[in-house]
Amino acid sequence: MAGKVPSREEAFSLLEEFNKSESLIKHALSVEAVMRYLALKKGEDPDRWGVIGLIHDLDYEMFPEQHCTKTREILEERDWPEDYVRAVVSHAWGICSDVRPESVMEKYLYAIDELTGLVTACVLVRPSRSLMDLKVKSVKKKWKNRHFAAGANREVMEKGAEMLGIEIPELIQDVIDGMRTVAGDLGLDGDKV
Repeated sequence: MAGKVPSREEAFSLLEEFNKSESLIKHALSVEAVMRYLALKKGEDPDRWGVIGLIHDLDYEMFPEQHCTKTREILEERDWPEDYVRAVVSHAWGICSDVRPESVMEKYLYAIDELTGLVTACVLVRPSRSLMDLKVKSVKKKWKNRHFAAGANREVMEKGAEMLGIEIPELIQDVIDGMRTVAGDLGLDGDKV
């Protein structure tokens, strides 16, 4: 593994260097939280999984037309480990990257990235505006309406779940549980139901 393993603080500083949008920062925090949650559930390194989740969309705000390509350049210039770079680039496989997710961590990143956006949208239309009372069945109901959170690519989520060998409801529950750990930071704790 070439390169120095980055700390969470270094990753967050880098994220803020390239992203000023509050919604993109909150998305990064959502993905980080879910990746940390999943790492713990799978007996993996939550710091590694979390940092990769945190910076997965590093270049999206400044270089949307070069998404993942610029991230690779930025991380390589800063001597990030190749496995971190590869994992980040694999999250957009088939969209703007030809790097197929192979490890369990890469497959989870690919599967949950879009799903965090769908879950967020589901929370924002709830009377409570809280993750704490969100149920899988509520997300599944909104899932079926392709006009709701239309930017959240359901095919990617389905393909990710299939690669992991899990059902969509389990993936949704994992995303809800992971995002609940940072609900306050995301502004999705509503009235703290």
